[in-house]
Amino acid sequence: MAEFVVEFGKDGGRVEADGRLDAAAFHRNHQAIRAVLERFLAGKSGDVVEAGSGTGQHVIDFAQHVPEITWWPSDLNEQHLKSIAAWRAYSGLPNVRLPLRIDLSDPAWCPEMHDGSGPGKLLAVLCANVIHIAPWRVAEGLFAGAGRVLRADGHLFLYGPFKRDGKHTADSNAAFDNSLRNNNAEWGVRDIKDLQKLATGAGLALVEIVEMPANNLILVFGRSKAIRTTVHGAGPLASVD
Repeated sequence: MAEFVVEFGKDGGRVEADGRLDAAAFHRNHQAIRAVLERFLAGKSGDVVEAGSGTGQHVIDFAQHVPEITWWPSDLNEQHLKSIAAWRAYSGLPNVRLPLRIDLSDPAWCPEMHDGSGPGKLLAVLCANVIHIAPWRVAEGLFAGAGRVLRADGHLFLYGPFKRDGKHTADSNAAFDNSLRNNNAEWGVRDIKDLQKLATGAGLALVEIVEMPANNLILVFGRSKAIRTTVHGAGPLASVD
């Protein structure tokens, strides 16, 4: 079951003297997420933006294992941005850039995406555990921005709990969804079909669904074309035009 997401650093977790924050979820899911990314990014080079990097631990792990990629972390929360910068300094990795302050509810994302000081066309965008703890306009801005900045061979990766055809994939996800909506009526576990509609409007299409531990999924979106969407390891699911 996905967990409550609160501001890191105010959740009782460890805070290092240099500002590095620690997310328990990172230790549980980073290897599984990285395995999916490596399958798509192997042998490629270019820029990847992580939208909503939180503590910054994921992007550091990915950068360590996929050094050919230039990684651009981002967040909107100031304490998260400080943690990302601290993890970057602590790791000393040359392929991690300073964090961008991205507001995903704005389809433009941030000035650096337009003034030449940020990345160019992107090989990928990764967004993990964000859109269910944010208003729907964040999902709208995420897809609109990704549709604008992804390369022809680029992909958008969404990780988290999702509904299929209006139904939860596990009782624990249904309980989590209820708790989210009770906390904020604009939050909630999103349905894959609703996300596909956003993708279509952005010139993207769902190309693969990867089943992950703890009843989570990774949804992989690419440029629209005649393609069959598959559940990884389970064969064809549906055709997407």
